[in-house]
Amino acid sequence: MSREAHVRFCERLVVKFRRPTHPHISGKNRLGRFAVRRLTIRKRMRSKLREIKQQLRPRMHDPVRQTGAWLRSVVQGYFNYYAVPGNIGSLSLFRDRLLGIWWHTLCRRSQQRLPWKRLLKLGDRWLPRPIVLHPYPAVRFAATHPR
Repeated sequence: MSREAHVRFCERLVVKFRRPTHPHISGKNRLGRFAVRRLTIRKRMRSKLREIKQQLRPRMHDPVRQTGAWLRSVVQGYFNYYAVPGNIGSLSLFRDRLLGIWWHTLCRRSQQRLPWKRLLKLGDRWLPRPIVLHPYPAVRFAATHPR
């Protein structure tokens, strides 16, 4: 086998493996029975928060209504992907960290501090609360079809 043929052969063997976004962790449910838990990878959450922080900087002086609507769409898209059973704690943490980033950005608009209670009202107004959007597979595949 020539060297070029060997290189082509080795290139075909390379398998691209995409890491799972929810590592499967064995745990227990509320009744103490075995359950598979899926949690968000912290590195992905941090990178998403860093990306949002960079995008908030140019939007700093935009109206709060416009920035809040944009943040709502970003958070809802994040929740649409990561809202699996057992991951609500990670989603709540993501929302809380995002509120802190938004607060720091709003405080940089002027020399007056924005009270945290007012930001919590903005968060309730613009940022959705996390809920489970993807049920367990047993529930999802338990559809009955009339024949």
